[in-house]
Amino acid sequence: EIYSLHVDCKVTSRFAHTVITSRIVNRANESREATFEVELPKTAFITNFSMSIDGEVYPGIIKEKAAAQNEYDTAVSQGQSAGLVKITDRKLEQFHVSVSIAAASKVTFELTYEELLKRQLGKYELLIKVRPKQLVKHFQIDVHIFEPQGILFLETDSTFMTNELTEALTKVQNETKAHILFKPTVDQQKKNSELDETLLNGDFVVRYDVKREATAGDIQIVNGYFVHYFAPQKMPVFPKNVIFVIDRSGSMAGRKIEQTMDALLKILQDLRPEDHFNFITFNSKVVEWKSSLLPATEENVASAAALVQTLTARGGTDISGALLAAVGVLEEAEGLPERSVSMIILLTDGQPTSGERNVEVIQENIQKAINGKYALFCLGFGFDVSYKFLEKMALSNGGIARRIYENADAALQLQGFYQEVATPILMQIEMQYPETSIEGLTKNDFKLFFEGSEIIVSGKISNELDLLPVEIKAQSHTSDLTLKEEANVKEKEQVFQNQRYIFANFIERLWAYLTIQQLLEKAISAQEEDQKALEAQALDLSLRYSFVTPLTSMVVTKPSDQQQKELANKPTEAG
Repeated sequence: EIYSLHVDCKVTSRFAHTVITSRIVNRANESREATFEVELPKTAFITNFSMSIDGEVYPGIIKEKAAAQNEYDTAVSQGQSAGLVKITDRKLEQFHVSVSIAAASKVTFELTYEELLKRQLGKYELLIKVRPKQLVKHFQIDVHIFEPQGILFLETDSTFMTNELTEALTKVQNETKAHILFKPTVDQQKKNSELDETLLNGDFVVRYDVKREATAGDIQIVNGYFVHYFAPQKMPVFPKNVIFVIDRSGSMAGRKIEQTMDALLKILQDLRPEDHFNFITFNSKVVEWKSSLLPATEENVASAAALVQTLTARGGTDISGALLAAVGVLEEAEGLPERSVSMIILLTDGQPTSGERNVEVIQENIQKAINGKYALFCLGFGFDVSYKFLEKMALSNGGIARRIYENADAALQLQGFYQEVATPILMQIEMQYPETSIEGLTKNDFKLFFEGSEIIVSGKISNELDLLPVEIKAQSHTSDLTLKEEANVKEKEQVFQNQRYIFANFIERLWAYLTIQQLLEKAISAQEEDQKALEAQALDLSLRYSFVTPLTSMVVTKPSDQQQKELANKPTEAG
């Protein structure tokens, strides 16, 4: 019986620190399994886990993956390696551990994870999955947010709210802080008064955005580490030249091609009149809808919509031929707006089975052909794709990859992705800081900036600086921009001094989190020897700041009368 379940979350300047504590008692008169099962965002890193059974604490220890695996293999006969963490859906992974406890014993499980909230389509989203599977006497979700720039708006949303449950939710907010408390009684948790079934099953989401005054973004400093947030607003939008490359091989038949058609019809409506576009569909044959890019006039969009509605799926998959054809159309394009952004959006659900099949050769040929001129976005539909291949191809060509999960909302996932890249407002962004006084600077040059997202740069201020000068250079649709800003280090440090619920070194941890993520991403498209060096750096930081990342594992130890050790690894989308 879970008698207490607390989710305690502190968000300080987009960096979220969440602690989930579950207290379980065995009311039976014999020993029973107590299970701790929680879902956390894929974007988060676990930083801590412990079990305490009748006062004895069993902490999880974070080690290098191979070392942890060796230790585990020694402790357990081969072939029993059930990891504690697995991906459960498109946004979440599940942490699951069981321990046997004696009659009348109590166990407390505590899991801590951290993540940097990413701005998408103009808001940050804090996702808390709620699924206790039973009524809980003391249940609460407690969220504190502190945003020194000021909170522009804040909303909570949940997939399981009822009128009664709404009464258990309180929100208090002022200029820079918000406190959200959700504390339903046992009666409020019940589906109906007769049955002991819980209503609490689903997502509890907090969405918000911050105020933005300064043109050159906002700088925050704690203990010698700085973070710089840049998200310009109300800028003219670049015209886009976009080629949709759509897989219509046999495996796309049925639901997938229908959902793709639905999404494309909506996306066509979202094109701006100044955009240019074309479609390439492929199975073992590659078919260009038109020989060149067309402006997104009403007639052209209508005629494209008619084509989309006739899509049928059969045959093989020539990914290479289709992408090279797309590059060819962009190369030969004439009369495009002088300042515009060219992109290729590939949607496929399988491996290359016709034309060139060797993924390394395809990657190399595509990178040579694109040559840094266009951004390539790769959407992998379902689980038969080689996600690793798509991810490497996208990251090597200035884009990103995304897996589209095969479920009812696949069309919405496709549209949502398009909306994220639909409004490029800056190109060739360089964030410049005084070289001699900054160490460990995270990525500071970006090819494209899309409205509604945010650029984040962090680093360590190495010597006694009073003022931190910043210069941002970028191209907008109408001009070349240079934005300048100076941050007064002492004043900035003051902002966080007297905030009681802030963990002291949060910008340093934010810096480590961001650096690890960027090193791992860079390693995906790097040459082998560079890959090893990038991974070694990421491993070093993962261990130093105790993050469970794809390079580390947490060894969870149990009481001596049970299977002694289990491993918590970080699953990745590429598996």
